[in-house]
Amino acid sequence: MAIKQDYYEVLGVPRDAGDDEIKRAFRRLAFQYHPDRNRDLGAEDKFKEINEAYQVLSDHEKRSRYDRYGRVDVEGGFADFGFGGLGEIFESFFGGFGAPFGQTARRVPQKGDSLQCHLNLTFQEAVFGCRKEVEIQRIEYCPSCRGTGSEPGTNPETCPDCRGTGQVKRLQQSVFGRFAHVTTCSRCRGSGSVIGNPCSQCRGRGRIGAQRNVTVDIPAGVDDGNRLRLDGEGSAGVYGGPPGDLYVALSVEPHKLFRREGSEILYELPINFAQAALGDEVRVPSLDGRVDLKVPPGTQDGKVFRFKGKGIPHVGSRGRGDLLVKVNITTPERLDKSQRRLFEELARTLPRNEPPKDAWSGG
Repeated sequence: MAIKQDYYEVLGVPRDAGDDEIKRAFRRLAFQYHPDRNRDLGAEDKFKEINEAYQVLSDHEKRSRYDRYGRVDVEGGFADFGFGGLGEIFESFFGGFGAPFGQTARRVPQKGDSLQCHLNLTFQEAVFGCRKEVEIQRIEYCPSCRGTGSEPGTNPETCPDCRGTGQVKRLQQSVFGRFAHVTTCSRCRGSGSVIGNPCSQCRGRGRIGAQRNVTVDIPAGVDDGNRLRLDGEGSAGVYGGPPGDLYVALSVEPHKLFRREGSEILYELPINFAQAALGDEVRVPSLDGRVDLKVPPGTQDGKVFRFKGKGIPHVGSRGRGDLLVKVNITTPERLDKSQRRLFEELARTLPRNEPPKDAWSGG
C-alpha cells in the first residue's frame, strides 16, 4: 500500500520514539479525532490515518519494513492494544459502544452550568443579615418553544438516518475480522429526532441567554470570603436535566472601630495613666449601641474585658460571640507646666522600676 503521509508525522512522534511514546500519542489523538466525539468535517478520515499509522508503528515487524522500504501492507480497521487498549479508551472516554442496536439511545440528562457572582456587603449587613439583588447572565429554556427547539405548533421529526434509535451501525474491519460498530447518530446526535421547523426565537437550540435579577438572602454572621449557594439559579439543564446552581462570593468591608476574629469582635479602648491607676467607668461602642465598662484601679496595659453575647451571630445557629475590649494605656506626648509638676511629684512618691542587678552580669 502506498504511503499517503509519514506515519511518524501523523502521530507527531520522532523516528526513534519508543513503544510507550507511540502508544501515548495514539491515545491522545484518538481522543481528539474519534467520530463519536469529534463532529468536524474530516475528523473521521483523520482518525483513520491515525489508526493506520499506529497499526504500523506499534508492530515491530511492520515498523521495520516501513522504516526500510517506506511502505508496508496494512490490514484495515482498528488497532488493538490488548487489555487496557482501544476498548478501554472507548469505555472510559466515549462510554463504550452504546446500547444494543435497535434500542433508542436516550441522551443522559445533564445538570446545567453553575454560575458565580460577587457581592459587596457592609460590616453591618454581614453581621445582621440582609436581602440583596444580584444581576446575572444565564442560559434558560426558550420561552417560545419551551426547550423543544421546534417552532410552536410543530414537533420534532423522527431522524431518517437512525430511524429514531439515536444510533447507527457501521461495519469495521479489524485484525480479527469484520465486526459491527454501533455509534451515536451524527445527524440527530443521539436524540432520535431532528427539528424540521426550528423555533424562530432560539433558532432550534431550545435555550437562550437571559439577564436576570436574583434575590439573595444573606444570613446573619457571614464573613469576608464566604460563598453562598442558591440551588437551581444557574443555567438550564440539558436533555431534561436540572438547572445548575448560583454561587455568590461575599466581600465584607472592614469596620472603622471593630476588628472581627471569627464570631468575636475586638475593640481597642485608649485610657490614660490616671484612669488605669485610679479606675474609671467609661462607655464603649458595641454592635447594639454603647455599653458601660468599669475599669478597676490598677488596670494594666493590654487587659481584655469580655462582654458575653455582644459579638457576631453564629451562622445557621443560635447565639452570638462576644465583644472583647482591650485596654491601651496612652502616654501623653506633651505636658503643660501644671501637669509636669504633678507628674514630678508623683514620680518622687512611686518606686523606680529598674532591671534586676544581675541583668548585666550575663548570667
